Amino acid sequence: MPVLKSAYRAVFPFTNPHIQTFTAYFLSAFRAAVYNFLNLNKASLTKYRERINTLDHDFIEIDCFIHREYKAKSLALVCHGLEASSNGFSEICIRETLYRSGLDVVMMNYRGCSGIPNYLLKSYHSGKTEDLDLLIEHILSQKKYSLYQNIYLVGNSIGANIILKYLGEKSYSLNPRIKKAFALSAPIDLAASSRAMAKSKNRLYMDKFLSSLKKKLKAKAKLFTEEINLKGFDKIKNFFDFDSKFTAPLNGFNSADDYWLKASAKAYLTKITIPTYILSSADDAFLTKSCYPFREARLNPNIFFECTADGGHSAFLEFRADSFSYAERKMAEFALFG
Repeated sequence: MPVLKSAYRAVFPFTNPHIQTFTAYFLSAFRAAVYNFLNLNKASLTKYRERINTLDHDFIEIDCFIHREYKAKSLALVCHGLEASSNGFSEICIRETLYRSGLDVVMMNYRGCSGIPNYLLKSYHSGKTEDLDLLIEHILSQKKYSLYQNIYLVGNSIGANIILKYLGEKSYSLNPRIKKAFALSAPIDLAASSRAMAKSKNRLYMDKFLSSLKKKLKAKAKLFTEEINLKGFDKIKNFFDFDSKFTAPLNGFNSADDYWLKASAKAYLTKITIPTYILSSADDAFLTKSCYPFREARLNPNIFFECTADGGHSAFLEFRADSFSYAERKMAEFALFG
C-alpha cells in the first residue's frame, strides 16, 4: 500500500515535539482520572481482571471492559508502552476511545506490570511476543470470548513493536478471527531508537524510564540475590547500559545489540498478512529514520503507513468537539471502517 498522505497538522505551540508529548501526557492524566470516575458505577460496563498462567510457571494479567447492554462482535486487545500498564494514562484514553466506539476491550499487562511482581527472574521486554501469543490463544479458546469474530490488535510504543513483530512471526498461521491491527509510534528498530533516547535532549524521558526500571529491578534483586548483581547500578545512564547488564542476560540474549536486533519488528513487516495501520510522527524524539517503514509499506499491500510532520511520541493532539487525540480517532475509525 502506498504511504498515506497525512491530514494531521499540529497547531502552535504543539509543533514542538517535546511540548506536544508532555502536554499530551498531562492531558491524558486528566482525562484518565475523569474516565475512571465516570466508570465507577456505570451500569452498562462489566470490568474484571483475569490471570493467565504461563507455561514457564509465571503469569500475566489482563483487564477486561465489556459492554453489558449488547453483545459486541468486536474485541480490541491493547498492548501498552514501556513501563506502563493497563492503568497508564495513554492506555486508559485509548481504552475509552475504543470502548465508546462500541468495541469490548482487553488490556494486556506484561509480566511485572500489573502491580504485582511476577514470579520469575525474567519479566518482559520490548519484543516479547510469546506472552501476547499465549493471551491470544487463551481468548480464542475460551467460550466467553467466542462471540468475538473480529479481534483488533492495538499497540502503543513498544506495545506497537510487539504487535507488529507478532503479526510477522505468525504470518500465514494467524487465526482468521484477528482481522486488523493498529501500531502507534512504533520503535521498530530498537537499536536506533535506543541511540536516539540516549541523546542529551531526551534526558527527561530516559531518566523517567530508567527510574521505573531500576525500581523494579531493585525489588527483584531482593528475591534473586545470587542472580542479580547491582554493582555499578548507579552508573547506568541509558538503555545500552541497562540492557547490556540486565535485559539481555536475564532474557537469554548475548548482548544489548543481540537483544535489539532479535526483538525489533522491522524485519517482520513485509510478512504481515492483515490490514495494519502504522501511525508515526516525523518529529518523534524516540524514533530515527530507520524506524519509519516507508519501504515496507510500499512492498506490503497490507500495511497502511501514515507519517505526520509533527505529533511527538504517542501524542497527536487535536482539539475537536469529539476528540483530543488524532491517533485515538484514527484507531477507532480503522477498527470500524478500515
